[in-house]
Amino acid sequence: MNFCSHCGAKVQLRIPPGDQLPRYVCDACGTVHYHNPRLVLGCIPDHGGQILLCRRAIEPRRGYWTVPAGFMENGETLQQAAARECYEEALARVEIGSLASIVHVLHAEQVHVFFRANLPRAEFGAGVESLEVALFSPEDIPWADIAFRSNEFALRCYFKDKAAGREMLHFETLDRKPARPKAE
Repeated sequence: MNFCSHCGAKVQLRIPPGDQLPRYVCDACGTVHYHNPRLVLGCIPDHGGQILLCRRAIEPRRGYWTVPAGFMENGETLQQAAARECYEEALARVEIGSLASIVHVLHAEQVHVFFRANLPRAEFGAGVESLEVALFSPEDIPWADIAFRSNEFALRCYFKDKAAGREMLHFETLDRKPARPKAE
C-alpha cells in the first residue's frame, strides 16, 4: 500500500501507538489501514450420498476439482455466502447444514469455512467459474485432482464423520504452500 484510501496521502508502514504489529498508517489523516484475513466460504453438497464437485474454469488451479466455495461478501452470513457460492459455481440450490471444517490458510491470509449441505434435487450446471460440475460417489472422488488442500481436508473429514454417523467440527492449519512435484 502506498497511499491512503481515505485522503490520498502517502502512508508509512509502522507500528501505531497501542498496537503490536506493523500497519500502514496515514500521517495526514491518522487512518490506520488494517490488513486482515479473507474468509472463503463453501459447502459439501450431498445428494443421496454423492458429492457435488466443480472443475475450476479459473486460476488458481484451473482444471482441478473443488467443492463450491469462494470469498464472502459484505452483508451476508456465513451460511448465505456458502449457499451463494454453490449457486454461482454449480447452479445448485442447497440447504446449508452444520459446520464441517475450518481451515486456517496462513500463507494465503485466508480462513476457509466449509458447511455440510443437502442438495435436495440433482439439478445443477456449470457456472461461469466452472468447466463442469458432477456428482461423485465417495469411491469416485478424483483425489489426485482436488485443487486445494483445504478442500481435501474438508472432504476427508466429511466422509469419516458420515461413516461414523456423527457431525463434528474439524480444524486444520496450513502454514505454507505445498511443494510442487518436480518434472521428470
